[in-house]
Amino acid sequence: MREELDQFIGATWGECTPKRKGYRNGHYTRDLVTSTGRLEDLQVPRDRAGQFHTQAFERYSRYEPHIAEGLTQMFVAGTSTRHPWEKWPKRCWESLEAASTISRLNQTLTQQFETWRQRPLQEHWRILYLDGVHFSIRHGEKADSTIILTALGVDAAGNKEVLARRSCAEEDKDGWACLLQDLRSRGATHVDLLVTDGHEGLLAAASDLFSATPRQRCLVHKQRNVLNAIPRRERGGIQAELVGIWDQPTKQEALTQLAADHQLNIASAIQKP
Repeated sequence: MREELDQFIGATWGECTPKRKGYRNGHYTRDLVTSTGRLEDLQVPRDRAGQFHTQAFERYSRYEPHIAEGLTQMFVAGTSTRHPWEKWPKRCWESLEAASTISRLNQTLTQQFETWRQRPLQEHWRILYLDGVHFSIRHGEKADSTIILTALGVDAAGNKEVLARRSCAEEDKDGWACLLQDLRSRGATHVDLLVTDGHEGLLAAASDLFSATPRQRCLVHKQRNVLNAIPRRERGGIQAELVGIWDQPTKQEALTQLAADHQLNIASAIQKP
């Protein structure tokens, strides 16, 4: 840090030079938590104008960047704030202030999420996938089942991007209407194709807010619906036939494959005693 200050001022200690841009003003002390433990009373040099900031750590930060990043990743992964040492060197946690420190560091997660949630979107999307995903979310000592309404977009170049998420206790029309209205308000107004399951609330909301956009039934959900109506012992063969039909590059080839499977099933049934 002293070397940094020399370069910032343009002169070493006691050196007289016309390139000098400022003067030293002693130092201040602070603690810094590193991967090897806490450094106490670290002397940070400063200049008289107060314009010098070391690159060794972020301003006002008391933790090395990878320490704070590790805390955030552990928090997202679900590691308990009361027992963080299970996934991190113990010497690091001995230097922290337990759960209060971790919670304070992870307040930035909310800010990052809000920035992501409110970001503007491009106008045109080739495909918009909509689905409600079930998660178990912990609140203190309890875990509750929560539905996360999710919108996944595919742009003109084929790139996929999660556009929006919204948590709710149950999947209904109002929840989907709020999510779709949020997409429109952030700029995503032109969608070529919607892909959804058969949920009535979702279909109603999509019909209201994207009435001109054609909709396609999600093949994954359709396959699940078909297989649920078939005895378990026969599901393997039926699933293979479905995949063989849906993997065809054109509609005509899919119909040809469907007819071939139909004829094969008839022949197989005739041969059975």
